[in-house]
Amino acid sequence: MSWTLTADLVPALARGAAVLGTGGGGDPYIGSLLAKQALAEHGEVTVVTLDEVPDDALVLTVAMMGAPTVMVEKLPSLDEVIAPVAALGTYLGRPVTHIACAEVGGVNSTIPVAAAAALGLPLIDGDGMGRAFPELQMVLPTLYGVTASPLAFSDEKGNVGVLQTVDNHWTERIARVACVEMGCSIMISGFPMEGAVAREALVPGSLQHCIAIGAGIADARAAKEDAVGRTVELLGGREFFAGKVVDVHRGTTSGFARGTARIENPNCTLTLSFQNEHLIAEADGEVLVTTPDLIIVLDHDSGEPITTEGLRYGQRVRVVAAPSDPRWHSADALAMVGPGYFGYDVPSHRFDGTQEAAVTAEPAEATA
Repeated sequence: MSWTLTADLVPALARGAAVLGTGGGGDPYIGSLLAKQALAEHGEVTVVTLDEVPDDALVLTVAMMGAPTVMVEKLPSLDEVIAPVAALGTYLGRPVTHIACAEVGGVNSTIPVAAAAALGLPLIDGDGMGRAFPELQMVLPTLYGVTASPLAFSDEKGNVGVLQTVDNHWTERIARVACVEMGCSIMISGFPMEGAVAREALVPGSLQHCIAIGAGIADARAAKEDAVGRTVELLGGREFFAGKVVDVHRGTTSGFARGTARIENPNCTLTLSFQNEHLIAEADGEVLVTTPDLIIVLDHDSGEPITTEGLRYGQRVRVVAAPSDPRWHSADALAMVGPGYFGYDVPSHRFDGTQEAAVTAEPAEATA
């Protein structure tokens, strides 16, 4: 059943999306400001379930592409958000009927809200990942044969382009080069699909899930309850480490925020490796959890999610692991988003610590 997304729901949506963003996806505060502005100027957004999307609907995803560390200082405008949608609709020669989230993590849960409000289009309660991943092709629609291109992109200067590529990996490679040249943060719209395909390929109920997580953190804190415990319960995950951040190495290379963070407690040291999102969690050299399951860093007391660009020396944190959509654990999916793709010579480990079957993956190229 459809429902209305109003400005008062945006903080919970953004907070929950930051949790599912696994450290990446961009600063949720920036996204929430943009969504609130669009809702104030253009009115509330109608959110529809996947079951309500007609077979012949034209669905486009909308997202920010680039390094979250850059977007903190390179704020987008509403014009920049809607430009690629308009360009893609013109290129396709069809009216766009629905907006969807490419990923539900971080700012990319709220930017589609802004786009839907500004364009007067319904927003689908679903997304392409159920979390956040660093590369454009890393969405479930790729596994269903949906092409990322034609893909439109725009920047704050007014530049707008449309890519037509041979496959989704090439879309990522070419768009990433454009992204770097345009300041390491751009708005994109792509993965055009009809409603019948969207119902199969997207993760259902993503926005409501975000709101439930975000509201759960706020409610637990107001009731002086354990906000982290509430989040773990809602995610069906587990808390596997707690300690103090003692070291963060972070840099922006090839359009990504890459680095490591070390978290210590009296018993051992946890090392998190990230590329926008947390990918590997190791304790004293032992792999505990890897992508595609979720590795989430939360403030020890408040339960607020901490992004990779927000990690700082001295923070007291708790680290949570949670299951990803089951479709991410097929052989094809693990070859696309498992640790091997990112160059880590370790087997995939589930959120509960169990090891998955080995998968041969083509490592990411340095320019991607």
